[in-house]
Amino acid sequence: ILRGTGPSFAWTFAHETHRMYTQKTPGSTVKDVDSAVFIKAYAAHLKKTAKVQPPAWTDIVKTAVHKELSPYDDDWYFVRCAALARRVYLRQNTGLGAFAKHFGSRKNRGSRPSHHADASRSIIRSCLSQLEKIGVIAKATATFKNGAEVNKGRKITENGQKDLNRIAAACLRQ
Repeated sequence: ILRGTGPSFAWTFAHETHRMYTQKTPGSTVKDVDSAVFIKAYAAHLKKTAKVQPPAWTDIVKTAVHKELSPYDDDWYFVRCAALARRVYLRQNTGLGAFAKHFGSRKNRGSRPSHHADASRSIIRSCLSQLEKIGVIAKATATFKNGAEVNKGRKITENGQKDLNRIAAACLRQ
């Protein structure tokens, strides 16, 4: 009988193919880590390294118009920066309006039906500028045929991608 024929060969081939595609690759990325775990770890990293300096108004400001109080967590600014960095990593060329919509939530309108309300763009703009200053993200631009450039949101830099992947690998090791 020839080797590589028959039902056992078909099973072996399918099994090897499945194993080849389901094994983990040696490198770990942000996509491999639970979002809450990664954001918490990256926020702690940003605070510990003191690369991101929260503005003076962070202790009194609300994160959106429809919120009643400022955040309870004193380190909420670092958490928002970490969440923005993760969001840019996962979706390149995302702009300020999309971030405001993503971080927005339900507006309580009393007895009337609730509606979605966007988050504060000023806070998001401040976080993005801090992340740009430390080299994690950069502005993305596109050039038209006539030479005009237009902003396309933010993109992750090479150093930012390395930094975020390093934190993700540390999260997976724990």
